Amino acid sequence: MLTRLLVTLAVLGALAFPAVAATIDETEIDVKTREVAKTLRCTVCQSESIWESGSPFARQVRENIRDRVEQGQSADEIRAYFLSRYGDYILMQPPARGVNWVVWIGPFVVLIVGGFFLYRTLNRWVASTPAAQAVEPLDESSRKRIERELHS
Repeated sequence: MLTRLLVTLAVLGALAFPAVAATIDETEIDVKTREVAKTLRCTVCQSESIWESGSPFARQVRENIRDRVEQGQSADEIRAYFLSRYGDYILMQPPARGVNWVVWIGPFVVLIVGGFFLYRTLNRWVASTPAAQAVEPLDESSRKRIERELHS
């Protein structure tokens, strides 16, 4: 009886959550602000976008982006503004040009060169390891001594 009551209350409680959940109405300005903010890096957090970061700097930049969207600037114009102030670092995906090629290509070059050296080193180790030699059978006295040791 008590378990049925608890199950009924749990089901009714679970059904009531969507009724009290708040709906968020996003305006077109909010959507554009989010899209631009996700493409810019927080210079304080360094690994988060402006949209994800909770730092005061990110909050100010989000407000700045929102103001610029309300003024009618396009996403590219807003990115160009922040790019002129902070350089390529502000972009979550820096363009693949100039010195940034090192960032884009460098890990692959290191991986290929490291793989080559690993392959070469392993081949040398395998070549320098002597081949397995055939094991000679035990002579009679050694075999008897081992049996004695095992039985005692």
